[in-house]
Amino acid sequence: MKVSVPATSANLGPGFDCLGLAISMKNQVIIRPSKFHSVSLKGEGSNNPALKDNNMFISIFNDFYYNLTQKKRHFRFEFFNEIPLSRGLGSSSAVIVSAIASAYAIEGIKVEKERLLNLSLAYESHPDNITPAVMGGFNVASVHENEVKFINKSIPRSLKAVVVVPNRPISTTLSRKTLPYKYSKEDTIFNISHSSLLTAAFMSENWEMLKYASADMVHQQFRMRHMPELFEVQKTALKNGALMSTLSGSGSTFFSIAYSEDSQKLELALKEKFPHFRVMSVDFDNNGVKDRKSVV
Repeated sequence: MKVSVPATSANLGPGFDCLGLAISMKNQVIIRPSKFHSVSLKGEGSNNPALKDNNMFISIFNDFYYNLTQKKRHFRFEFFNEIPLSRGLGSSSAVIVSAIASAYAIEGIKVEKERLLNLSLAYESHPDNITPAVMGGFNVASVHENEVKFINKSIPRSLKAVVVVPNRPISTTLSRKTLPYKYSKEDTIFNISHSSLLTAAFMSENWEMLKYASADMVHQQFRMRHMPELFEVQKTALKNGALMSTLSGSGSTFFSIAYSEDSQKLELALKEKFPHFRVMSVDFDNNGVKDRKSVV
């Protein structure tokens, strides 16, 4: 059994904890029945032995597998990770979603994506990452009575994501502590209006509106102070063809959208300006979590 989950970028500027989309950087796991438990890890995090010993995926998988089957079995888990760890690209949400999906898939039990999404909510209380991880595409999501309510929109191939991955993380816990306890009425209205406009721009495919709609007054400026270079990343991206450029989740990755024909120019400009950061141009993912049987 092979399960894959895409990376995600959340908030998208003003959509704090409610807007997110999926990009085609994937974490994949192959699971095989085995006589004894074993784990292999390639790609992101492979140089961190602790990930094998204290693996959130395996803990969640085992809990769900036992609850579904009342059986304890041994498996070999082979992880192939493309999503950078602790960089604001939804690596934790990918683990949660893939672990639950794998427990169902290995037994051939069908689980609807809406059900999978709400099961994931028990491990991740904010729906902005888990929703695109499950559904793919662009999503606006909210939690109502412990259930995710969302609207999903596919992103056309005429657009590409350009991500700048710094060489160090920003702690999500620390960055949330730096946010104000109170916001003015003016800043609150600013973000409500811009989040609404951003959602409307995606739904109507009015891409030229993204630059204006993606402005934020709630979280970005406070989080970016932990890594001041990010202000220059944003400025450089917007000067070189980005339709929008925002902090990805709590950072430290910076996420931009560009027309496909402009993405190479944008990627090269960012690589030249920030040679010590990783810069990648990638497609969007409209499928979300996927599973496939009969892996050789």
